[in-house]
Amino acid sequence: MLILLPPSEGKQPATQGDMYDAGALAFQELGPARAEVLSALADVSASADAHRVLGVGASLAEDVARNITLHREPAAPAHAVYTGVLYEALGYRSLTPAQRRKADDSVVVISALWGAVGFGDRIPAYRLGMSVNLPGIGKLASWWKPRLNPVLGERAAGELVIDCRSSTYAAAFAPPPDSTVAVSVFQLRGGQRKVVSHFAKHTRGKLARHLLQRRAEPKTPAALLKATQEKWEAELVEATGRKAHQLNIILPEDHSFAAH
Repeated sequence: MLILLPPSEGKQPATQGDMYDAGALAFQELGPARAEVLSALADVSASADAHRVLGVGASLAEDVARNITLHREPAAPAHAVYTGVLYEALGYRSLTPAQRRKADDSVVVISALWGAVGFGDRIPAYRLGMSVNLPGIGKLASWWKPRLNPVLGERAAGELVIDCRSSTYAAAFAPPPDSTVAVSVFQLRGGQRKVVSHFAKHTRGKLARHLLQRRAEPKTPAALLKATQEKWEAELVEATGRKAHQLNIILPEDHSFAAH
């Protein structure tokens, strides 16, 4: 089982500890590419138009300034640096030790800066989104795709890929469609299915947690559907051509974050 997650927009900086070690990150083949993006990010973050290029407001000046010195910033595991609705719903800290080991083995976060990181990889907090057109690099999703496809394609071989990424981050890597299930979340409103991004993030995090807590990992799209139906109403749309399987989770009209 391979669970693909997007990063959170906000990050929790480590306040102490060692600096990140580029040689200790997963997917070492991405090392030169990471160094290129890291250098380009530092350059733009030191420029007068950094906020415009990075698409952030003045309130995030501290985050932008940190981009300049990432090689000297303290690092923490990715599961602690990434925050927000999805990661709170996944709740890494409250997993058992065995479940945490499974998460470290099974979860990969697609990143605009690092390309891809394992859940236990130690990284500094940074500010960079996949939609940014980074000077010297270009559009990050397009730039990362030919670099990520061979590396993550090898990691995904023989695995059921559960794709919980947003469309922006999904554009950076296309896993094998026959063995990939993209997770979509809808809520019933007036009897009609509506896309709800805030509930989608929360539900994807809850789904990842549910799969990490189960004794048996799903090995097929049908098995994933069955596991999902233990908690939610769900359906599976079979893969067609280059399009992966799609798992649709349907939330009731009265759904809230407290549900499940």
